[in-house]
Amino acid sequence: MFADLGFSPAESANLRRRSETMTALRSFIDKEGLTQADAAKLLNVSQPRISDLTRGKISRFSLDTLSKMLSDAGVA
Repeated sequence: MFADLGFSPAESANLRRRSETMTALRSFIDKEGLTQADAAKLLNVSQPRISDLTRGKISRFSLDTLSKMLSDAGVA
């Protein structure tokens, strides 16, 4: 999908991984029934960062940051 939007193969792969990771984190938050504040504490980020995550603001997250958040959640 990202390649169709004109991104290079490397950038497309990075965006796809970030998108998949963000989806996994949102699913975890929903499944656990966490508020944004509770999710922020668990994932060691601020509540506005959780808001950015739930709103799909992919440009605000690196793959490293998302991977750390998954690890903090105990998902990965």
